[in-house]
Amino acid sequence: MALTRRQFLKWAGVTGIGAVVFNGCRVPDHEIQVQSPVEMPEDLVTGRDNYYATAAQLGMASEGLLVRVMEGRAKKIEGNPDHPVNTGKHGIRAESLLQALYHPDRIKLPLLRIAKGGPFLDIGWDEAINHLATTISDRRPDEVLLATPLLRGRVADVVQTFAEGSGIRLQGFDALGCESVVREALRRLYGQNTQPDFDIAHANYILNFGADFLGTWVNPTHYSRGYGEFRQGDGRSRGRLVHVGARYSTTAAAADHWVYATPGSEGLLAMSIAYTLIAEGTADSSAASALTGGQGARALAAFAPEQVAAQTGVDAQVITELAHELADSHNRPALVIGGGPAGAQANGLFNMMAVYSLNALVDSVNRSGGLIFNPEPISGRIRTTSLRDWKQTLDDMRSGDISAVLVREADLAYGLPGALDARGALRNVDTIVSFSSFLDETSELADLIIPCSTPLEEWGTDEPNPGPGYTTVGFQQPAVNPFHDTLSFGDVLLQTSSQLGLPGLPWENMREAVRALAQDLHSRGRGSVVQPTFAEFWKRTLERGGWWDTGATADGSRPALPTLPSRAPSVTAADPQRYPFHLVPFEGIGIGAGQYAHLPWAQSAPDPITSAAWDSWVELNPHTAEEMGLKNNDVVIVESATGRTIRVPLYINPATPPNVASVPLGQGHRAFTSYAARRGANLLDILEPVEETETGAFAWGATRVRISGTNQRRVVPKLEGIEPARQLHGEELIYVHKA
Repeated sequence: MALTRRQFLKWAGVTGIGAVVFNGCRVPDHEIQVQSPVEMPEDLVTGRDNYYATAAQLGMASEGLLVRVMEGRAKKIEGNPDHPVNTGKHGIRAESLLQALYHPDRIKLPLLRIAKGGPFLDIGWDEAINHLATTISDRRPDEVLLATPLLRGRVADVVQTFAEGSGIRLQGFDALGCESVVREALRRLYGQNTQPDFDIAHANYILNFGADFLGTWVNPTHYSRGYGEFRQGDGRSRGRLVHVGARYSTTAAAADHWVYATPGSEGLLAMSIAYTLIAEGTADSSAASALTGGQGARALAAFAPEQVAAQTGVDAQVITELAHELADSHNRPALVIGGGPAGAQANGLFNMMAVYSLNALVDSVNRSGGLIFNPEPISGRIRTTSLRDWKQTLDDMRSGDISAVLVREADLAYGLPGALDARGALRNVDTIVSFSSFLDETSELADLIIPCSTPLEEWGTDEPNPGPGYTTVGFQQPAVNPFHDTLSFGDVLLQTSSQLGLPGLPWENMREAVRALAQDLHSRGRGSVVQPTFAEFWKRTLERGGWWDTGATADGSRPALPTLPSRAPSVTAADPQRYPFHLVPFEGIGIGAGQYAHLPWAQSAPDPITSAAWDSWVELNPHTAEEMGLKNNDVVIVESATGRTIRVPLYINPATPPNVASVPLGQGHRAFTSYAARRGANLLDILEPVEETETGAFAWGATRVRISGTNQRRVVPKLEGIEPARQLHGEELIYVHKA
């Protein structure tokens, strides 16, 4: 029987570039299927759906995914059960990748601005690459800045090699600094350059300082998976979680005990717990000796519970009880976590050093149920540049020392504190090139826009940070053909590199770059996929969504523990009389710090505590609101010491401490598609550009504010259907709902 057109199109991809169907560890029954073009031939109708394994980096998080594709169209995203980080689960941000693919406001082809402030003109890819190459070659290398988000895997290799070969500046951008202070604390304490895995699943007791690891912190999908096992008990007692923080977050709501501590005092509290452990002889003796320089508890006498109770806002008896719980042998293994607002202070490094040293005192370092070290990555990583360095970079833009800025998903005009006036600095730059698929605030100022593909359309790899405790490489493959006339960011740099004649980039495209890494993994002859030929290894690795080697772990060696300070560092803050509220920013469960605000599913994800979405608001204690004469949905003015203000509606939250004002991040875009523009307020506009004293990181949790009412009202969109009354019992929050 003759081969039909449908059969030919169906099987033409067996040796071609089609994506590989996920089917566990065996070869799929119908092999590899070709992807359909955007305009579907009317006779190509099989009615059969396929699942393609891929990986996605979502900020610091990494998730292995399965993409359900029917007739060449991606329909649904699920978690890859074979991937060791998320083991079949996935978050709302991964689900929203479908909307990035099909977004009506996507930039569909390269755009060139005719003149400064003028309209854009459609151009072809050859012309776009020529303009980019000319922008770089016509300037001294130090006049050109390339700003990217946190990058890992093969694309990070390409970006780093491109920057080194051309000599241009390379800076990583993240609005909140993405836990750079935590990373530095772990490096100083344990000599780790990669973030360890928190083995939540096998812990019996968790003491958490500020990190909303069940909500938005680092990799909540991975941590939530472990938390489920932590609560199940698995033949042992149900784990106990204690959360220390100023906002009643998702993690605080899940905790057995929520302890309010004055923002910025978390390090004092941790040091007081350390003092109690050492003074009572319940700490690991070798760790206690190293951390105190051999002096024991007397070196930390200034942190005795009764000495720090007033500063922390935590009663001395509660501090002692926390130390006893942490030391209790029935609670072992115990795990101490810290991050979020606790590290985003001017004394953030002191806080995190104190918090993570507790793991050494309870012998939970590099062992089950504690901190699990991760091995060094195979590929490169582009990390966050400190706020201190970004301030200097903006000054260089104003002075003309930087005349060209290349940005890839680094929205400088939106994501830096308003007091730094990044938008004004960018206006002084001669040429701005944006690699964005969407017209965000920085792309609005661009002279050339080179739209890049979305994660479902491109090749790449991702090595999770933190990983699961062993080498893990997720493979990203196109689940569908490009929906528009776009290229991946890596492919754009590779083509530009070829035109400029740069060294070190031998690959023609990102697929070849990924295959080169796969060839290296194949040559090792171990791991989750072992095959005699590279062709079979390549196919099966793509089927599984990656390669991991459970035997490739960190060697466990670490330097001697440093001596902890005997006194807390002094920090200055705005006058509490003029600015009486501690401002506690928090990321939106879907939109993060604003990088996902263009995706409707992310926008509509309700905050787990307030059930609010699609807007900004400020949370105040009901007694505080009553004293100020404010009611729910009253529009209030929130002002910081920068003199800048935002206007947001009030949400009265009985779980908010009296001297705290909590405001979500991520809204207030002036552009970034119709779903994000002119919605809510950009909290970054009023945050003080305070640096962490040692690292220079952005201390985004160190701002104080004052609040005043207006005569306006605006209802906060929310799903909440019942009104929570307030009742506090001891240290633990209990909700009593009205009938």
